[in-house]
Amino acid sequence: MSITWLGFAYGAVTLLVMFSGIPIAFALGATATLFMMIFMPAASVDTIAQNVYEEMASITLLSIPLFILKGAAIGRSRAGKDLYSALHAWLHRVPGGLGIANVFACALFAAMAGSSPATCSAIGSAGIPEMRERGYSPGFAAGLIAAGGTLGILLPPSITMILYAVASEQSLGRLFLAAIVPALMLVVLFALYAVWRYHVECTQARVVEAAGGARSALLARDEFTLRQKLSALPRVLPFLVLLTGVMFALYGGYATPSETAGLGAILALGLIAVIYGTWRARDWAPMFSVTLRESTMLMLIIGMSLLYAYVMSYLHISQSVAQAIVDMQLSRWALLAAILSMVVVLGFFLPPVSIILMTAPIILPPLRAAGFDLIWFGVIMTIVMELGLIHPPVGLNLFVIKNIAPDIPLRDVIFGVLPFVGLMLLGIIVLCIFPGIATSLADAVMGPGR
Repeated sequence: MSITWLGFAYGAVTLLVMFSGIPIAFALGATATLFMMIFMPAASVDTIAQNVYEEMASITLLSIPLFILKGAAIGRSRAGKDLYSALHAWLHRVPGGLGIANVFACALFAAMAGSSPATCSAIGSAGIPEMRERGYSPGFAAGLIAAGGTLGILLPPSITMILYAVASEQSLGRLFLAAIVPALMLVVLFALYAVWRYHVECTQARVVEAAGGARSALLARDEFTLRQKLSALPRVLPFLVLLTGVMFALYGGYATPSETAGLGAILALGLIAVIYGTWRARDWAPMFSVTLRESTMLMLIIGMSLLYAYVMSYLHISQSVAQAIVDMQLSRWALLAAILSMVVVLGFFLPPVSIILMTAPIILPPLRAAGFDLIWFGVIMTIVMELGLIHPPVGLNLFVIKNIAPDIPLRDVIFGVLPFVGLMLLGIIVLCIFPGIATSLADAVMGPGR
Protein backbone atom coordinates (compact mmCIF):
# COMPACT_ATOMS: atom_id res chain seq x y z
CA MET A 1 0.00 0.00 0.00
CA SER A 2 1.33 3.44 -0.93
CA ILE A 3 1.96 6.03 1.77
CA THR A 4 -0.87 8.17 0.33
CA TRP A 5 -3.45 5.42 0.67
CA LEU A 6 -2.00 4.42 4.03
CA GLY A 7 -2.48 8.01 5.24
CA PHE A 8 -6.07 8.10 4.00
CA ALA A 9 -6.76 4.76 5.70
CA TYR A 10 -5.22 5.98 8.95
CA GLY A 11 -7.36 9.12 8.96
CA ALA A 12 -10.55 7.29 7.90
CA VAL A 13 -10.19 4.61 10.59
CA THR A 14 -9.50 7.31 13.19
CA LEU A 15 -12.69 9.22 12.30
CA LEU A 16 -14.72 6.01 12.15
CA VAL A 17 -13.59 4.92 15.61
CA MET A 18 -14.14 8.41 17.07
CA PHE A 19 -17.65 8.74 15.65
CA SER A 20 -18.53 5.34 17.14
CA GLY A 21 -18.64 7.07 20.52
CA ILE A 22 -15.44 5.65 21.98
CA PRO A 23 -13.61 8.18 24.20
CA ILE A 24 -10.90 10.07 22.31
CA ALA A 25 -7.98 8.56 24.23
CA PHE A 26 -9.07 4.98 23.55
CA ALA A 27 -10.00 5.78 19.94
CA LEU A 28 -6.50 7.09 19.24
CA GLY A 29 -4.84 4.24 21.12
CA ALA A 30 -6.92 1.57 19.37
CA THR A 31 -6.24 3.03 15.92
CA ALA A 32 -2.51 3.27 16.58
CA THR A 33 -2.37 -0.28 17.96
CA LEU A 34 -4.31 -1.67 14.97
CA PHE A 35 -1.93 -0.11 12.46
CA MET A 36 1.08 -1.23 14.50
CA MET A 37 -0.18 -4.82 14.35
CA ILE A 38 -0.80 -4.69 10.59
CA PHE A 39 1.97 -2.50 9.17
CA MET A 40 4.80 -2.56 11.73
CA PRO A 41 7.02 -5.39 13.02
CA ALA A 42 5.29 -7.70 15.48
CA ALA A 43 7.82 -6.82 18.17
CA SER A 44 6.67 -3.19 18.10
CA VAL A 45 3.40 -4.12 19.80
CA ASP A 46 5.39 -5.23 22.83
CA THR A 47 6.75 -1.69 23.19
CA ILE A 48 3.39 0.11 23.39
CA ALA A 49 3.43 0.49 27.17
CA GLN A 50 7.07 1.58 27.11
CA ASN A 51 6.43 4.15 24.34
CA VAL A 52 3.43 5.65 26.12
CA TYR A 53 5.32 5.83 29.42
CA GLU A 54 8.39 7.42 27.87
CA GLU A 55 6.27 10.02 26.07
CA MET A 56 4.46 10.91 29.30
CA ALA A 57 7.60 10.92 31.48
CA SER A 58 8.13 14.64 30.98
CA ILE A 59 8.82 17.02 33.84
CA THR A 60 6.81 19.67 31.98
CA LEU A 61 3.71 17.45 31.91
CA LEU A 62 4.00 17.07 35.69
CA SER A 63 2.72 20.63 36.01
CA ILE A 64 -0.66 19.74 34.46
CA PRO A 65 -2.20 17.89 37.46
CA LEU A 66 -0.84 20.55 39.80
CA PHE A 67 -2.35 23.42 37.81
CA ILE A 68 -5.63 21.46 37.66
CA LEU A 69 -5.53 21.05 41.46
CA LYS A 70 -5.01 24.80 41.86
CA GLY A 71 -7.94 25.51 39.55
CA ALA A 72 -10.16 22.96 41.30
CA ALA A 73 -9.36 24.47 44.70
CA ILE A 74 -10.44 27.90 43.49
CA GLY A 75 -13.33 26.70 41.30
CA ARG A 76 -14.88 24.49 43.98
CA SER A 77 -14.80 27.24 46.60
CA ARG A 78 -16.63 30.57 46.65
CA ALA A 79 -13.59 32.37 45.24
CA GLY A 80 -15.14 32.74 41.78
CA LYS A 81 -18.37 34.27 43.08
CA ASP A 82 -16.50 36.59 45.44
CA LEU A 83 -14.20 37.71 42.64
CA TYR A 84 -17.17 38.53 40.44
CA SER A 85 -18.99 40.36 43.25
CA ALA A 86 -15.96 42.53 44.01
CA LEU A 87 -15.51 43.51 40.38
CA HIS A 88 -19.19 44.35 40.03
CA ALA A 89 -19.10 46.55 43.13
CA TRP A 90 -16.20 48.59 41.74
CA LEU A 91 -17.37 48.77 38.09
CA HIS A 92 -21.12 49.30 38.54
CA ARG A 93 -20.96 52.99 37.56
CA VAL A 94 -19.19 52.26 34.25
CA PRO A 95 -21.62 51.92 31.29
CA GLY A 96 -21.91 48.20 30.72
CA GLY A 97 -19.95 47.71 33.93
CA LEU A 98 -21.65 44.42 34.72
CA GLY A 99 -20.58 42.98 31.37
CA ILE A 100 -17.05 44.35 31.83
CA ALA A 101 -16.96 42.89 35.33
CA ASN A 102 -17.79 39.47 33.91
CA VAL A 103 -15.07 39.77 31.25
CA PHE A 104 -12.48 40.75 33.87
CA ALA A 105 -13.72 38.04 36.23
CA CYS A 106 -13.34 35.44 33.47
CA ALA A 107 -9.83 36.69 32.68
CA LEU A 108 -8.67 36.71 36.31
CA PHE A 109 -10.24 33.36 37.12
CA ALA A 110 -8.82 31.83 33.92
CA ALA A 111 -5.37 33.04 34.93
CA MET A 112 -5.77 31.32 38.29
CA ALA A 113 -7.47 28.14 37.08
CA GLY A 114 -6.06 27.60 33.59
CA SER A 115 -9.25 25.86 32.43
CA SER A 116 -11.99 27.18 30.15
CA PRO A 117 -14.83 24.92 31.38
CA ALA A 118 -13.89 25.69 35.01
CA THR A 119 -13.98 29.42 34.27
CA CYS A 120 -17.35 29.17 32.53
CA SER A 121 -18.79 27.17 35.39
CA ALA A 122 -17.40 29.29 38.23
CA ILE A 123 -18.12 32.74 36.75
CA GLY A 124 -21.21 31.78 34.78
CA SER A 125 -23.07 30.35 37.76
CA ALA A 126 -22.92 33.79 39.38
CA GLY A 127 -22.61 36.12 36.39
CA ILE A 128 -25.42 34.89 34.12
CA PRO A 129 -28.20 35.11 36.75
CA GLU A 130 -26.94 38.55 37.81
CA MET A 131 -26.90 39.87 34.23
CA ARG A 132 -30.35 38.51 33.47
CA GLU A 133 -31.74 39.89 36.71
CA ARG A 134 -30.44 43.33 35.74
CA GLY A 135 -32.09 43.26 32.31
CA TYR A 136 -29.36 41.97 29.98
CA SER A 137 -30.62 39.65 27.24
CA PRO A 138 -30.08 35.93 28.01
CA GLY A 139 -28.20 35.31 24.75
CA PHE A 140 -25.72 38.12 25.39
CA ALA A 141 -25.17 37.06 29.00
CA ALA A 142 -24.54 33.44 27.95
CA GLY A 143 -22.34 34.42 25.00
CA LEU A 144 -20.22 36.75 27.12
CA ILE A 145 -19.42 34.07 29.70
CA ALA A 146 -18.85 31.36 27.07
CA ALA A 147 -16.41 33.59 25.18
CA GLY A 148 -14.76 34.89 28.36
CA GLY A 149 -14.16 31.30 29.42
CA THR A 150 -12.02 30.68 26.32
CA LEU A 151 -9.36 32.90 27.86
CA GLY A 152 -8.62 29.93 30.11
CA ILE A 153 -6.51 28.24 27.40
CA LEU A 154 -4.66 31.44 26.47
CA LEU A 155 -3.83 33.12 29.77
CA PRO A 156 -0.99 31.49 31.74
CA PRO A 157 -0.97 28.95 33.26
CA SER A 158 -2.57 27.35 30.20
CA ILE A 159 -2.65 23.56 30.04
CA THR A 160 -3.07 23.80 26.27
CA MET A 161 0.11 25.86 25.97
CA ILE A 162 1.99 23.42 28.18
CA LEU A 163 1.16 20.69 25.68
CA TYR A 164 2.08 22.91 22.73
CA ALA A 165 5.45 23.64 24.36
CA VAL A 166 6.07 19.90 24.70
CA ALA A 167 4.94 19.09 21.15
CA SER A 168 6.90 21.94 19.53
CA GLU A 169 9.92 21.72 21.87
CA GLN A 170 9.65 25.42 22.66
CA SER A 171 10.29 27.27 25.92
CA LEU A 172 7.20 27.16 28.14
CA GLY A 173 8.16 30.37 29.93
CA ARG A 174 8.59 32.21 26.62
CA LEU A 175 5.26 30.84 25.39
CA PHE A 176 3.46 31.97 28.55
CA LEU A 177 4.94 35.46 28.21
CA ALA A 178 3.99 35.65 24.53
CA ALA A 179 0.35 34.92 25.39
CA ILE A 180 -0.11 37.70 27.94
CA VAL A 181 -0.45 40.75 25.65
CA PRO A 182 -2.69 38.98 23.07
CA ALA A 183 -4.89 37.77 25.95
CA LEU A 184 -5.16 41.32 27.29
CA MET A 185 -6.02 42.51 23.78
CA LEU A 186 -8.92 40.05 23.64
CA VAL A 187 -10.06 41.15 27.11
CA VAL A 188 -10.16 44.77 25.88
CA LEU A 189 -12.04 43.81 22.70
CA PHE A 190 -14.59 41.81 24.71
CA ALA A 191 -15.02 44.68 27.19
CA LEU A 192 -15.54 47.24 24.41
CA TYR A 193 -18.16 45.02 22.81
CA ALA A 194 -19.88 44.66 26.21
CA VAL A 195 -20.08 48.48 26.47
CA TRP A 196 -21.47 48.80 22.93
CA ARG A 197 -24.00 46.00 23.50
CA TYR A 198 -25.08 47.63 26.76
CA HIS A 199 -25.86 50.88 24.92
CA VAL A 200 -27.80 49.00 22.24
CA GLU A 201 -29.91 47.10 24.78
CA CYS A 202 -30.46 50.27 26.84
CA THR A 203 -31.72 52.07 23.73
CA GLN A 204 -34.10 49.22 22.98
CA ALA A 205 -35.31 49.22 26.60
CA ARG A 206 -36.03 52.96 26.47
CA VAL A 207 -38.00 52.55 23.23
CA VAL A 208 -40.10 49.82 24.83
CA GLU A 209 -40.69 51.96 27.93
CA ALA A 210 -41.62 55.01 25.83
CA ALA A 211 -44.16 52.88 23.97
CA GLY A 212 -45.88 52.06 27.25
CA GLY A 213 -44.08 48.81 27.98
CA ALA A 214 -42.55 47.69 31.25
CA ARG A 215 -39.43 49.41 32.50
CA SER A 216 -36.38 47.18 32.07
CA ALA A 217 -34.15 46.45 35.02
CA LEU A 218 -31.30 47.41 32.67
CA LEU A 219 -32.22 51.07 33.18
CA ALA A 220 -31.90 50.81 36.96
CA ARG A 221 -28.68 51.81 38.73
CA ASP A 222 -27.00 49.90 41.54
CA GLU A 223 -25.40 51.90 44.33
CA PHE A 224 -22.53 50.72 46.51
CA THR A 225 -21.04 52.71 49.36
CA LEU A 226 -17.28 52.93 49.79
CA ARG A 227 -17.63 50.68 52.83
CA GLN A 228 -19.37 48.02 50.72
CA LYS A 229 -16.69 48.29 48.03
CA LEU A 230 -13.88 47.91 50.52
CA SER A 231 -15.61 45.01 52.27
CA ALA A 232 -15.59 43.10 48.95
CA LEU A 233 -11.79 43.15 48.73
CA PRO A 234 -10.40 41.07 51.64
CA ARG A 235 -11.47 37.73 50.19
CA VAL A 236 -10.31 38.58 46.67
CA LEU A 237 -6.93 40.18 47.27
CA PRO A 238 -5.23 37.00 48.60
CA PHE A 239 -6.00 35.19 45.35
CA LEU A 240 -4.70 38.11 43.29
CA VAL A 241 -1.54 38.05 45.40
CA LEU A 242 -1.33 34.29 44.74
CA LEU A 243 -1.62 34.86 40.99
CA THR A 244 0.98 37.61 41.05
CA GLY A 245 3.37 35.62 43.23
CA VAL A 246 3.15 32.49 41.07
CA MET A 247 3.80 34.48 37.89
CA PHE A 248 6.69 36.32 39.55
CA ALA A 249 8.28 33.03 40.61
CA LEU A 250 7.90 31.59 37.09
CA TYR A 251 9.01 34.56 35.02
CA GLY A 252 11.62 35.73 37.49
CA GLY A 253 13.43 32.43 37.06
CA TYR A 254 12.99 31.46 40.71
CA ALA A 255 11.07 28.26 39.95
CA THR A 256 10.43 25.87 37.07
CA PRO A 257 6.88 25.49 35.68
CA SER A 258 6.39 22.29 37.70
CA GLU A 259 7.65 23.92 40.91
CA THR A 260 5.45 26.94 40.24
CA ALA A 261 2.42 24.70 39.71
CA GLY A 262 3.11 22.87 42.97
CA LEU A 263 3.57 26.13 44.84
CA GLY A 264 0.36 27.55 43.39
CA ALA A 265 -1.63 24.42 44.28
CA ILE A 266 -0.41 24.37 47.88
CA LEU A 267 -1.03 28.09 48.37
CA ALA A 268 -4.51 27.87 46.79
CA LEU A 269 -5.45 25.02 49.14
CA GLY A 270 -4.08 27.00 52.08
CA LEU A 271 -5.99 30.15 51.11
CA ILE A 272 -9.36 28.46 50.77
CA ALA A 273 -8.74 26.66 54.04
CA VAL A 274 -8.07 29.94 55.85
CA ILE A 275 -10.58 32.18 54.06
CA TYR A 276 -13.49 29.77 53.61
CA GLY A 277 -12.82 27.32 56.42
CA THR A 278 -12.49 24.26 54.16
CA TRP A 279 -10.51 22.16 56.63
CA ARG A 280 -12.57 18.98 56.62
CA ALA A 281 -11.93 15.99 54.36
CA ARG A 282 -15.46 16.23 52.92
CA ASP A 283 -14.66 19.78 51.73
CA TRP A 284 -11.45 18.72 50.03
CA ALA A 285 -12.77 15.48 48.53
CA PRO A 286 -14.53 17.16 45.54
CA MET A 287 -11.37 19.11 44.69
CA PHE A 288 -9.14 16.04 44.67
CA SER A 289 -11.82 14.02 42.86
CA VAL A 290 -12.05 16.59 40.06
CA THR A 291 -8.25 16.84 39.87
CA LEU A 292 -7.85 13.07 39.66
CA ARG A 293 -10.58 12.69 37.06
CA GLU A 294 -9.41 15.54 34.79
CA SER A 295 -5.72 14.71 35.16
CA THR A 296 -6.30 11.04 34.33
CA MET A 297 -8.38 11.96 31.31
CA LEU A 298 -5.79 14.44 30.03
CA MET A 299 -2.81 12.17 30.63
CA LEU A 300 -4.55 9.30 28.82
CA ILE A 301 -5.27 11.57 25.86
CA ILE A 302 -1.69 12.83 25.90
CA GLY A 303 -0.17 9.35 26.08
CA MET A 304 -2.38 7.88 23.36
CA SER A 305 -2.05 10.97 21.14
CA LEU A 306 1.73 10.72 21.31
CA LEU A 307 1.54 6.99 20.51
CA TYR A 308 -0.74 7.88 17.60
CA ALA A 309 1.78 10.48 16.39
CA TYR A 310 4.65 7.96 16.79
CA VAL A 311 2.89 5.41 14.56
CA MET A 312 2.08 8.14 12.03
CA SER A 313 5.73 9.14 11.97
CA TYR A 314 7.01 5.55 11.75
CA LEU A 315 4.78 4.90 8.74
CA HIS A 316 6.06 8.19 7.20
CA ILE A 317 2.53 9.58 7.03
CA SER A 318 3.30 12.82 8.85
CA GLN A 319 6.52 13.37 6.89
CA SER A 320 4.74 12.76 3.59
CA VAL A 321 1.91 15.14 4.43
CA ALA A 322 4.37 17.80 5.54
CA GLN A 323 6.37 17.35 2.32
CA ALA A 324 3.18 17.51 0.24
CA ILE A 325 2.32 20.82 1.90
CA VAL A 326 5.82 22.13 1.13
CA ASP A 327 5.61 20.88 -2.47
CA MET A 328 2.46 22.92 -3.02
CA GLN A 329 4.82 25.93 -2.91
CA LEU A 330 2.29 28.14 -1.23
CA SER A 331 3.30 31.58 -0.10
CA ARG A 332 4.03 31.95 3.61
CA TRP A 333 0.64 33.45 4.39
CA ALA A 334 -1.29 31.06 2.14
CA LEU A 335 0.43 28.20 3.99
CA LEU A 336 -0.53 29.71 7.34
CA ALA A 337 -4.14 30.25 6.20
CA ALA A 338 -4.41 26.64 4.98
CA ILE A 339 -3.05 25.25 8.25
CA LEU A 340 -5.27 27.44 10.43
CA SER A 341 -8.30 26.48 8.30
CA MET A 342 -7.48 22.84 8.98
CA VAL A 343 -7.25 23.58 12.72
CA VAL A 344 -10.65 25.31 12.60
CA VAL A 345 -12.23 22.27 10.92
CA LEU A 346 -10.63 19.91 13.45
CA GLY A 347 -12.02 22.15 16.17
CA PHE A 348 -15.51 21.15 15.06
CA PHE A 349 -14.86 17.66 16.40
CA LEU A 350 -11.80 17.56 18.67
CA PRO A 351 -10.66 19.31 21.86
CA PRO A 352 -7.49 21.47 21.79
CA VAL A 353 -5.38 18.78 23.49
CA SER A 354 -5.95 16.28 20.70
CA ILE A 355 -5.56 18.87 17.93
CA ILE A 356 -2.12 19.92 19.17
CA LEU A 357 -0.73 16.45 19.71
CA MET A 358 -2.13 15.02 16.47
CA THR A 359 -1.19 17.88 14.14
CA ALA A 360 2.15 19.07 15.54
CA PRO A 361 4.27 16.50 13.64
CA ILE A 362 2.56 17.55 10.39
CA ILE A 363 2.22 21.32 10.55
CA LEU A 364 5.27 22.47 12.50
CA PRO A 365 8.03 21.41 10.03
CA PRO A 366 6.51 23.35 7.08
CA LEU A 367 5.91 26.37 9.29
CA ARG A 368 9.49 26.27 10.55
CA ALA A 369 10.76 25.94 6.98
CA ALA A 370 8.64 28.93 5.95
CA GLY A 371 10.35 31.03 8.63
CA PHE A 372 7.47 31.43 11.08
CA ASP A 373 8.24 31.94 14.75
CA LEU A 374 6.78 28.86 16.48
CA ILE A 375 6.21 30.83 19.70
CA TRP A 376 4.13 33.37 17.77
CA PHE A 377 2.32 30.56 15.95
CA GLY A 378 1.55 28.87 19.29
CA VAL A 379 -0.37 31.98 20.36
CA ILE A 380 -2.21 32.18 17.02
CA MET A 381 -3.09 28.48 17.09
CA THR A 382 -4.34 28.75 20.65
CA ILE A 383 -6.73 31.57 19.74
CA VAL A 384 -7.96 29.53 16.75
CA MET A 385 -8.57 26.56 19.04
CA GLU A 386 -10.49 28.87 21.39
CA LEU A 387 -12.98 29.26 18.56
CA GLY A 388 -13.56 25.51 18.73
CA LEU A 389 -14.76 25.92 22.31
CA ILE A 390 -17.60 28.25 21.31
CA HIS A 391 -18.79 27.02 17.95
CA PRO A 392 -20.85 23.92 17.12
CA PRO A 393 -21.02 20.99 16.78
CA VAL A 394 -18.75 20.38 19.81
CA GLY A 395 -18.41 23.84 21.38
CA LEU A 396 -17.64 22.58 24.88
CA ASN A 397 -18.23 25.97 26.51
CA LEU A 398 -21.67 26.18 24.89
CA PHE A 399 -22.75 23.03 26.67
CA VAL A 400 -21.19 24.13 29.94
CA ILE A 401 -23.29 27.31 29.71
CA LYS A 402 -26.35 25.29 28.73
CA ASN A 403 -25.87 23.20 31.85
CA ILE A 404 -25.61 26.34 34.01
CA ALA A 405 -28.62 28.07 32.41
CA PRO A 406 -30.80 25.29 30.96
CA ASP A 407 -33.72 27.66 30.27
CA ILE A 408 -31.70 29.66 27.71
CA PRO A 409 -32.24 28.06 24.27
CA LEU A 410 -29.05 26.73 22.70
CA ARG A 411 -29.85 28.83 19.61
CA ASP A 412 -29.66 32.01 21.72
CA VAL A 413 -26.37 30.90 23.27
CA ILE A 414 -24.87 30.27 19.82
CA PHE A 415 -26.02 33.62 18.43
CA GLY A 416 -24.72 35.25 21.60
CA VAL A 417 -21.17 34.02 20.99
CA LEU A 418 -20.97 34.81 17.26
CA PRO A 419 -19.85 38.45 17.80
CA PHE A 420 -17.04 37.16 20.01
CA VAL A 421 -15.98 34.74 17.28
CA GLY A 422 -15.67 37.80 15.03
CA LEU A 423 -13.60 39.61 17.66
CA MET A 424 -11.24 36.62 17.96
CA LEU A 425 -10.80 36.57 14.18
CA LEU A 426 -10.02 40.29 14.33
CA GLY A 427 -7.44 39.58 17.03
CA ILE A 428 -5.79 36.92 14.83
CA ILE A 429 -5.57 39.36 11.90
CA VAL A 430 -4.01 42.02 14.14
CA LEU A 431 -1.42 39.53 15.43
CA CYS A 432 -0.56 38.52 11.86
CA ILE A 433 -0.03 42.15 10.87
CA PHE A 434 1.83 43.04 14.07
CA PRO A 435 3.54 39.84 15.34
CA GLY A 436 5.53 41.86 17.85
CA ILE A 437 2.38 42.09 19.98
CA ALA A 438 2.99 38.45 20.90
CA THR A 439 6.78 38.24 20.80
CA SER A 440 7.98 41.56 22.24
CA LEU A 441 7.33 40.82 25.92
CA ALA A 442 9.03 37.41 25.76
CA ASP A 443 12.00 38.91 23.93
CA ALA A 444 12.27 41.75 26.47
CA VAL A 445 12.19 39.43 29.48
CA MET A 446 14.08 36.37 28.17
CA GLY A 447 16.12 37.81 25.31
CA PRO A 448 15.58 37.37 21.55
CA GLY A 449 14.27 33.94 20.58
CA ARG A 450 16.10 31.52 18.37
